[in-house]
Amino acid sequence: MAKKKFDTNPLDPEFPQKVMEAQTNALPKTDAATQKFADPMDTEQETRPFNKANFGAYQSPYNGQNIPANYQTARLADMGNTSKRKVAKVGLPENILTALPYLPFYIGLIAGVLELIFVPKSEQKVRFHAAQGLAAHIGILIVWVILEGVGNIGFDLANIASWIFQMVTMIMLIVFAVKAYKGKPVHIESVDDLTEWLEEKIKPKN
Repeated sequence: MAKKKFDTNPLDPEFPQKVMEAQTNALPKTDAATQKFADPMDTEQETRPFNKANFGAYQSPYNGQNIPANYQTARLADMGNTSKRKVAKVGLPENILTALPYLPFYIGLIAGVLELIFVPKSEQKVRFHAAQGLAAHIGILIVWVILEGVGNIGFDLANIASWIFQMVTMIMLIVFAVKAYKGKPVHIESVDDLTEWLEEKIKPKN
C-alpha cells in the first residue's frame, strides 16, 4: 500500500512497541496493607456553661428598666401620672395646670403664657404642657388667619375650610385637655421646636 503524503509519525518510532510491552507487564503484587491516617489530636476544650448568676453579670445594665435620669430630657420625658398636689408659687393642683393650656377659645393661650411666667423651672411637667399648649394655640391661630385672609378675598371654599378647621381644632384641644387632666401623656410632634423655644425663652419670675 502506497504511503500517503502525510502518513508520517512524529512520535518515537518505537513508541507503539513500548506501549504493547507495558500492557503485558502486570503490576507487582505486594502484601502491604492500607495505612490509616492518625486520629486528630483533641485540642479543643469544651465550652464552659453559664449559670444564671454568670449570665446576669454579662447583661447590659440599661436593658430598658434602669435608664439613667440624664438620658431623658424634660421635653421628651414621660408627662403622665399627673397628681393633684399643689404647685409651688401658684397654689393650684398640678392636674388643673397641665390641662388649662389646652382649653380652646384663647383660654389656653393666656393660661400657657401665665404658667410659663409664674411656674418655677423645677415644675418641668407643668411648664412642658404650658409651652406645648401655647405652641399649639399659636400654630392654630396662624393657620386660621391665613384661611380667613383667603376667604376675605372672595374664596367661599376658604371660608368653609376655616369653619371646619375651627371645629376640628376645638375638639382636638378639648381632647388634649382631658388627657392632660387625667395624667395621660400629650405630645404634639408638629410643634416640638416651638414648644422647646417657648419654654426656654419665657423664664419664670423669681
